[in-house]
Amino acid sequence: MTDKQLQESEYRQFRDFLEQQCGIVLGENKQYLVKSRLGPLMQRFSIATLSELLTKTMNPFERQLRSAVIDAMTTNETLWFRDTYPYELLKSQIFPELEKTCRSVKIWSAASSSGQEPYSISMTALEYQQGRPSAFAGGVSILGTDISNTMLEHCQRAEYDGLALARGLSPERRSRFFEDSGKGMMRVKEQVRKNVSFRHLNLLDSYTLLGKFDIIFCRNVLIYFSPEVKTKIIRQFAQALNSRGYLILGASESLSSLNEDFEMLRCNPGIIYRKKT
Repeated sequence: MTDKQLQESEYRQFRDFLEQQCGIVLGENKQYLVKSRLGPLMQRFSIATLSELLTKTMNPFERQLRSAVIDAMTTNETLWFRDTYPYELLKSQIFPELEKTCRSVKIWSAASSSGQEPYSISMTALEYQQGRPSAFAGGVSILGTDISNTMLEHCQRAEYDGLALARGLSPERRSRFFEDSGKGMMRVKEQVRKNVSFRHLNLLDSYTLLGKFDIIFCRNVLIYFSPEVKTKIIRQFAQALNSRGYLILGASESLSSLNEDFEMLRCNPGIIYRKKT
């Protein structure tokens, strides 16, 4: 029998730890979230109480446990072609503009989770090129990054079950871009996968080694950070974008007064941001 009781002081200490490690801010009275996310780790690591698990997590030498805890707390649900409009804007506005530059296109999915976003971007690029075969002769490369090694392994496998495929993916795209890999799983086809690579990254760290991008997707992530951390991340996004590059946030997210490096473009539907210089 495991004990999932958690004292208020322990919860506050864990909140501080999580914010320090990955910038995520847990609100008040979110103990239920910690219990549901970390409960399965108690059996996995043979730890009898949630209190003991959190105590061990604070120990910098417990690297495997720390990694598992951060994985559990940062893993979020996602779906294919989320909100639709960002992908339509790629085809109707952004890709035609980038095509005129006659160079390769680099796109960053800054919180790739289980891979649906970067693979959706790759599918969108292929659909655009189908109508314009000469577009992007230099290629389209998409980088997906995430703090969760578990999610990155999932991304690399590129295999999804029927439930995951039902979330936002049309039958037409499923037929065109996926193949049966057995045991009820479907795998993203090579033509989609070849444009996408993945690597581990904490958004609190430097982005310098990633290079420069034409488009950055960071959707439904900033809502978990404090205003100070948001400002830092947005500043680093601006530095990682080429001149006049695009930043695409979640439907409920806004830069507001966080940064002056971007101009807001109302696209009806949706809002995107373009680097000023």
